[in-house]
Amino acid sequence: MSYWFDELLKRDLPSFIGKTLATADPAAAYLPNWHIDLIAEYLEAARKGEITRLIINLPPRCLKSICVSVAWPAWLLGHDPSRRIMVASYASSLSIKHSLDTRLVMTSDWYKRIFPATRLAHDQNEKHKFVTTQRGYRLATSVGGAATGEGGNFLIIDDPMNPAQAASHACRELVQSWFDHTFASRLDDKRKGVIVLVMQRLHTNDLTEYLLAKGGWEHLCLPAVATRRAAYDFGRIKKTREAGEALHQERENNTLIERAKIELGSAAFAAQYQQQPLAENGGAAKPEWFSRYSIVPPFQRVVQSWDTAIKSGARHAASACLTFAEYNGKSCLLDARAMRREYPDLKREFYALAEEWKPQAILVEDKASGQQLLQDARRETSLPVISMRPKHDKITRFAAVAPMLEAGRVQLPQQAPWLADFEDELFSFPNASHDDQVDALTQYLEWLRNSVWERLRIRRL
Repeated sequence: MSYWFDELLKRDLPSFIGKTLATADPAAAYLPNWHIDLIAEYLEAARKGEITRLIINLPPRCLKSICVSVAWPAWLLGHDPSRRIMVASYASSLSIKHSLDTRLVMTSDWYKRIFPATRLAHDQNEKHKFVTTQRGYRLATSVGGAATGEGGNFLIIDDPMNPAQAASHACRELVQSWFDHTFASRLDDKRKGVIVLVMQRLHTNDLTEYLLAKGGWEHLCLPAVATRRAAYDFGRIKKTREAGEALHQERENNTLIERAKIELGSAAFAAQYQQQPLAENGGAAKPEWFSRYSIVPPFQRVVQSWDTAIKSGARHAASACLTFAEYNGKSCLLDARAMRREYPDLKREFYALAEEWKPQAILVEDKASGQQLLQDARRETSLPVISMRPKHDKITRFAAVAPMLEAGRVQLPQQAPWLADFEDELFSFPNASHDDQVDALTQYLEWLRNSVWERLRIRRL
């Protein structure tokens, strides 16, 4: 039994994480969950060089530090004792704690048994840095701290700021500057070296947002409670998470999460638990601009607006479809869908929603998978598809139609399963992590405005 368990620990990172927790914190109970397995799949892809830039956002107390800062460095050095690893946190004391936990694991009997080639050298075995006999090491540092003369092929950042620091514009800029000019420059190999950032979101302009805006990062975002149906498909993990589902029900169920929301307040909860920090002064759209309907009034026509994505998967942008019913100069939002689909499934969803609502016009953004949707729909059906080509950036387009929203031209339902998700995205724009539904809304309003102006122009002629 011991042999097979050792082999499991050596080959299966989630099992290794569980054993790491039992060693570093014997009083804690390890509760396996799919999100730990998913994080492990991403970390394994990074170890193998399949991912070189990775951001993981998840709520507090979800084993993020045990997974990424404690277990993973020990796992990396176990499989290759020449690895050079640097790990940074916002406080030196926290960095040292994680370093000591990793060292405790690596000096345990079970670790030395499954990784006999990995041994710590006697000439460099300190709290902040310990070296293997193969001259690999784990070095602990703090955000803002100097790393002169040090380098690594794996750089890890675990919570670059605490909530108090995140509230300071100067602190946020300091963290960004430290990343660009100090930490990222420590990679031994800029092409093959790996950087992993794991954190809970704290601000609309935190390090996660700063790096995502640059592009080139894989992004795994795991809110405490799913705001929409989401499919996770990476490595060996295939998980569909339903709207309202807690991330780890055994550890923190919905009742406990609601209590945390009350204790933290809505803004801190949205950031730290839901990974959706809210703008300090609110978003570009205001809730008071929207009246509510309980019964859909008699309408003249139905219009759908599609904003399509290139790829499926939780780390990519979603495809969004909004369905409107128009009457007396107003538009009732009947349905809002955000989905991550490969093209064949997206096409089936496109046809299914057209059949369900029977729109008189279907607006499709003429880029990404939207181009193929337009071509297929025109060739295979008589659906009233209309090609839309955006001419400006997202914020400029939204600003152009914002007066229509402020004038009350769009009405929202009093209740709908999709409403909370739509409102979160709309009222956080342009600071939300996703804006696919907002893009579909802007596209519809642009088309509506231009259609009205075109009719007025013809009448004047």
